[in-house]
Amino acid sequence: MRATKFEFEQRFWFIGMIYFVGFGMAALDHTNAAIWLLHVAAPAIGANIDPNSDQGNNWIRLIFGAGALVVFLAALLRTWATAYLRTDVVHDMKQHSEGLVADGPYRYLRNPLYFANVPLAMGVGLLASRLGWVVLVAGNLLFAYRLILREEDGLLQTQGESYREYVKAVPRMWPSLMPRVAAGTGKPRWGQAIAGEMMFWLFGVAELCFAITLNIKVTGILFACSFAFYFLVVPLLVKKGKGNSGKP
Repeated sequence: MRATKFEFEQRFWFIGMIYFVGFGMAALDHTNAAIWLLHVAAPAIGANIDPNSDQGNNWIRLIFGAGALVVFLAALLRTWATAYLRTDVVHDMKQHSEGLVADGPYRYLRNPLYFANVPLAMGVGLLASRLGWVVLVAGNLLFAYRLILREEDGLLQTQGESYREYVKAVPRMWPSLMPRVAAGTGKPRWGQAIAGEMMFWLFGVAELCFAITLNIKVTGILFACSFAFYFLVVPLLVKKGKGNSGKP
């Protein structure tokens, strides 16, 4: 059930494939996920509005605005986690099991980065079809769980009893409302974390732009900019972080 070494090292592309398949489901299902959710959540409203009317557009804007908020919250959680774990570790192809981080969000949840990928898919998935939304959420949840099993096995082998105690105290995939372990000595590095997770903040900006304008072309340009930022900036941050980690 756990991810293979290849899957872990190429996790960015596997997650990208999930998004590609999810959005590709529009070829089979032509109903947008946001309109579908409106019918499910408020059937009396959804049955009586014309999606092309001003009233319909306002409801659609509200749903996509809520989706953008979910994406921003996911980006915030990822940024908080990266501030303690470091961008060069989060975005490195290699698996890092040489140390245990139990500060920041890791006091509430063992896998905040993977957990955040699920609400991220829920928010962004509103731009897909209803079948695509299901594929995105379920696919990200399943793949995140398989990656978690691999990482936890590696930490168990390297950290031994200290990690077993951490596992007993802190939940795997559902955050506790209260910290489950005492604060450590780790210090957050917000600058590199914000830069490293900027792609996901730009996802939220793109969806918020769509909520305001309902213009898919502008939204697509913003999504393209987010990927360009990732490929141009994040490798430099990873390289710089690796260089700094070797300094006394």
